[in-house]
Amino acid sequence: MRIKEHPILGTIKKGKKVKYYYNGTEMEGYKGESIAAALHAEGVMVHRYTSKLHKPRGVFCAIGRCTDCVMIVDGKPNIRTCMTLLKEGMYIETQYGISGKEVWQ
Repeated sequence: MRIKEHPILGTIKKGKKVKYYYNGTEMEGYKGESIAAALHAEGVMVHRYTSKLHKPRGVFCAIGRCTDCVMIVDGKPNIRTCMTLLKEGMYIETQYGISGKEVWQ
């Protein structure tokens, strides 16, 4: 399930294996691949929930045009995970509406 090519980023070169955290769970991916690709390889398909209807969203366009893949990355909401490259120690959280779950209405 690992994404090997991206329409904007080109061919994904696997860097060294790195650890990151998804909703508090330690996971492994490859430095230089997108966060979305790393999560996809781990079977994570839901990245956020919409504000109004609380519907799940995940990767849709994979080229940074839509906002379906936005997540909270290292405490910052609305990060497009399809365009943001994975780094060692990143903390990635599911986004609820425009922020984290604790303030979701």
